[in-house]
Amino acid sequence: MQSRRSFALSRLLRRSHLLIAFALGSLLIGLTPWLGVTSTAAAGRVPGPRAAPVPTDQQAAVQSPHHGIAPANAMEPAAPVLDRAGWTATASDEETTGENGRAANVLDGDANTIWHSKWTAPAAALPHTITIDMHRTAVVSALVYHPRGTGPNGRAGAYTVSTSTDGISFGAAVASGTWRDDDTVKTATFTRAAPTRYVRLTVTTEAGGRGPWTSAGEIRLSGPASPAVHGSWGRIIGFPLVPVATAALPGDKLLAWSAYAVDRFGGSNGYTQTAILDLKTGKVTQRRIDNTGHDMFCPGIAMLADGRVLVTGGSNAEKASVYDPATDSWSATTDMNIARGYQAMTLLSTGEAFVLGGSWSGNASTDKAGEVWSPDTRTWRKLPGVLASQALTADPAGPYRADNHMWLHATSGGKVLQLGPSKQMNWISTSGQGSVTPAGTRADSQDAMTGNAVPYDIGKLVTLGGSPAYQDSPATQRAYTVGISGSQVQAARTGDMAHPRAFSNSVVLPDGKVAVFGGQAHPVPFSDATSVLTPELWDPATGRFTPLASMAVPRNYHSVANLLPDGRVFSGGGGLCGDCATNHPDGAVFTPPYLLDADGSPKPRPVITGGVPPRAAPGTQLTVSTGSSVASFVLMRAAAATHSTDNDQRRVPLVSTPTGTGAYTVSIPADTGVVLPGTYMLFALDAQGVPSIGQFVTVS
Repeated sequence: MQSRRSFALSRLLRRSHLLIAFALGSLLIGLTPWLGVTSTAAAGRVPGPRAAPVPTDQQAAVQSPHHGIAPANAMEPAAPVLDRAGWTATASDEETTGENGRAANVLDGDANTIWHSKWTAPAAALPHTITIDMHRTAVVSALVYHPRGTGPNGRAGAYTVSTSTDGISFGAAVASGTWRDDDTVKTATFTRAAPTRYVRLTVTTEAGGRGPWTSAGEIRLSGPASPAVHGSWGRIIGFPLVPVATAALPGDKLLAWSAYAVDRFGGSNGYTQTAILDLKTGKVTQRRIDNTGHDMFCPGIAMLADGRVLVTGGSNAEKASVYDPATDSWSATTDMNIARGYQAMTLLSTGEAFVLGGSWSGNASTDKAGEVWSPDTRTWRKLPGVLASQALTADPAGPYRADNHMWLHATSGGKVLQLGPSKQMNWISTSGQGSVTPAGTRADSQDAMTGNAVPYDIGKLVTLGGSPAYQDSPATQRAYTVGISGSQVQAARTGDMAHPRAFSNSVVLPDGKVAVFGGQAHPVPFSDATSVLTPELWDPATGRFTPLASMAVPRNYHSVANLLPDGRVFSGGGGLCGDCATNHPDGAVFTPPYLLDADGSPKPRPVITGGVPPRAAPGTQLTVSTGSSVASFVLMRAAAATHSTDNDQRRVPLVSTPTGTGAYTVSIPADTGVVLPGTYMLFALDAQGVPSIGQFVTVS
């Protein structure tokens, strides 16, 4: 029997890749543009077990000034750049003796002519401000800062942006954060767009600590994106923890959790910090879960047929826990046969739950073969014929990274299509001992770890982004469609995203379009460098992506996204790295363009007025009433997300027949491989694709 000490050592060795990555990042921060913002890891600290965890009531998620550090090279926002004709700029101070460092230079279109704070003796002390006067009122949603092109001195570090209508009274900051010490263009996306005349940038630190200076090459302002084309963002919602995993619940609730601590992970502590966001009130409540003996960091998640949430493995690698939204309670279920973390899960058409992979935790020398959990017996059945080794990527870290976060799509008869992130796709049978059959390659795609796959129609999925290795390799901007017809699988390349992305999250909307949020062009855990702040929307009718309204906060490693019952999307999280600068204990709700008129006001929406029971069997016909005529109905499965993976998503268009004014017969498919058992949101859509508020129904 393995001793506790040797077991602990083996766990440490199994995670050596992560520790090495942290150590290298600590040594190289500031020396390479791919690494994240400086944190206490630079002094040799790495998130890990702590002998005496702080009591829950004393814990608080650590966050940086803007709920996160602004990324090193954030793309300019997907919004119109305002015309600078007639604008003027003034500064708290400017250098006019030693050089032409006048404030007006930030508006001349030349990044090599600069504004520089007064540096001849006596130099003006920080903070420094520069104020743009547009000489007219305009709605502004972002400030774009171009560092000087002639050297590093005076690059802005910590900053705030505020606005004023009269040039005298400036309100609370609409953006704040800390920019990295490099020459890339920086974007400060406002937490709220507002009509204003004056925009003031206040800089409180020089990015490299070289002196009490501030400089700028150019400053531009952006107006808000067209809401009817690009959508819009709501306010930043603070959380008491970093939401690393989330699940959409009936009653307009969102369940979230982190690890044993609210802002870091490490060890096998036997408890988890959780929170619930009430979407109606905006209130967030926190609770520590001890009774299951389960630290649920880096788990697998499956939404069960009765609406409960099954969470497996992670830091307590053999454990399994069940959350019941009806009673707001957690309970333990039987341990898995194989300890694992970073595994993938999906519910099966049989109502059982399937798990595969997960070498991040548990014995790394053991193949993380598949197993199935029965809701009737609450026990696990081994599948020795379903080996994780048959679905690995070619990650240089081996199975520790190569069997993580698989893209699983359940079909009829208890079968599952594993369509990524390995370029090789596979059919998995969960009957008997289980089996794996090759299903071809994903067209010309390479391995795409930390990308994702989203089912946007019956038997149709789209895969987005990813990178050949889990980290430190270039992400791709490619997307592929995967079609399923019986046992045949066809993959083809569709339009590319505008930006390469890994660690992003993708959500299918009721109209069948797919929105992708966040991610990095070069994935590095716990870094916000190379962040992509502009989401994109894929249209299956054209195969093309269009930009959406820019995000105010980067969403990368350990971020999430979920479809909400009102047809909007929650995007949040990122980080969980202890005393670092890239923890994001927050989120925001995105309103897709299908809900907005050109002026940003809400479009009229269809209303479901009756006929949706709390439960319905597959094959049932519902008699649904609406407040006006509608064009179609669709079921959207309530889903759970973690680590860029959401295998619970499913969009099922329904056959409907009008039976009178505002009355429809709506047919639920009989095949549980199509309408996977579980809790769904029923949406009605009008002829323009505007969805109603979803009504919950459990199909089981």
